[in-house]
Amino acid sequence: MTTDVAKLPSGFGRLWTAQTVSSLGDGVTHAALPLLALTLTRDPMALAVVTAAGTLPWLLLGVLGGALVDRWDRRRTMWVADAARAALLAIPAAAAALDALSIPLLAAVAFLLGVGGLFFDTAATAYLPDLLRRDPALLERANSRLRGAQTAMSGFAGPPAGSALLALGRAVPLLADAVSFLLSALLVRTLPAMPRPVPEVRESLLRQARAGASYVFRDKVLLGLALRPAVGNIAFLAVETVLALFAHDRLGTGTYGFGLLLTAEATGGLLGAGIASHLGRRLGTGTALTCTAAVEGLAVLGLAVAPNPYVAGAALAVCGAGMGATMVLAPSLRQAIVPAHLMGRVASTSRMLAMCAAPVGAFLGGWLATAYDVRTPLYAAGFLLLAMTAVTASMTSNRRVEAALRAAAPAAAPDHPASREPARESAPGLV
Repeated sequence: MTTDVAKLPSGFGRLWTAQTVSSLGDGVTHAALPLLALTLTRDPMALAVVTAAGTLPWLLLGVLGGALVDRWDRRRTMWVADAARAALLAIPAAAAALDALSIPLLAAVAFLLGVGGLFFDTAATAYLPDLLRRDPALLERANSRLRGAQTAMSGFAGPPAGSALLALGRAVPLLADAVSFLLSALLVRTLPAMPRPVPEVRESLLRQARAGASYVFRDKVLLGLALRPAVGNIAFLAVETVLALFAHDRLGTGTYGFGLLLTAEATGGLLGAGIASHLGRRLGTGTALTCTAAVEGLAVLGLAVAPNPYVAGAALAVCGAGMGATMVLAPSLRQAIVPAHLMGRVASTSRMLAMCAAPVGAFLGGWLATAYDVRTPLYAAGFLLLAMTAVTASMTSNRRVEAALRAAAPAAAPDHPASREPARESAPGLV
C-alpha cells in the first residue's frame, strides 16, 4: 500500500491548526512567565520554583493521568483541557492588571497549566492513531507536521512575541495565550468523534495505571523507545545547565550570540522533523532511530570540542536535527503498535520517565562543571548518549519493529517499509 499526502483526513488539518495555535501561545507564556517572575523578585530559588512548577504534574500525576485519559473521551478531554487553561490564565492576567501578582500565584498557575498540558498532550497522542487508522506512514507524516509546527511556534515565534507583548503590559501575553487556548478548544470540538476503546474489566485507577506502566517495561520495543528520551534528558539537561556558561567562557559569545546558538539548534530540529519520514523509509524505522541517536551523541561531543561559535552552532544544528527526527519517528511507532485502550497510559508513562530524568541531568551537569571543567558535562553527555544508543539498538531493531507492526495491525500498512529486513522473529508482545 502506498500512502499519499492527500490521504491525511481533513480532521487532521483542524488538529494541526489547533496545536499550532496552542504552541504559539505556549511559546508566549514560556517567555512571559519567567519575565513576569523577574519583575517580582531576583531570588534565583523563587524563580526556579516558578520554572519547576510546570514540570511537577508529569512527575506527580503522569501515569494516573494516562489512566484517566484511557477512561475518558479523548476529543472531549482535549477541548476541556484547553478551555480550562484559557479560563485559568484570566486569573493572573487580572492580578497583573490590578498589580496583585505574586510568586506563589505564578507557581500555582504554572502547575495548573502543566496539569492541563498533561491531559491535552496525552489525549492528543491517543487520539491521533485513531484518526489516522493506525497507519504507520500517515502517523510519521502527521507527527512530522505537528513537530515542525510546534518547533516553529514555541521555539521561534512564541518567545520573542511573548517578550514583545510583555512590553505592552504585564497582562497582555497572558491574555494572548488564553485566546490561543480558546481557539484551540473551539477547533478541537469540531474534530470527528472516535469510538471509545473497548472497556476493560472495571478496575481501580491505580491498578489500571500500573498495568499501563507494566506494559511499557515488559515490551522490548516500547522500553527501548522510552529509554531514549529518559537517558537523553539526562544528557541534554546536563548540557543545557552549563551551555550559557560554556558559550560565554569558552566560545566568547554574548547574549545575542547565545540566542543564535539556540536558534541553530531549533533550525536543525525543523530540518530533522521534515526528513524523518524519508529516513524511516530509506533505513527502516529501527535503524533510523539508532542512527539519529548516534548522531545526537556525536554532535554533543562535537560541541564539547568546538573551538569557536560557528562550529558549536553547526554541532547544535546537527544535534537538533537528530532530536527532531527522533521525536517524529519514536511517537509514530509507539502510536502504531500500542493497543488503543492502553495508548494514554503508555504515552504518559514514557513522558513521565523522561520528565523524571531531567532533574538528574541538571544536577549532573552542575556537579561535573563545578568539580571538573565546564566542558566535562558535554563530554559526559555525549558518551552517555552513545552508550544509550548501543544498549537500545537491538531493542528497536528493524526486525523487532516490523514484528511489532505486524502483530499490532497486520492489515494497516503491509507495504510500509518500516524495516528493510524480513521479519525473522515473532512479535515481541509482552516479553
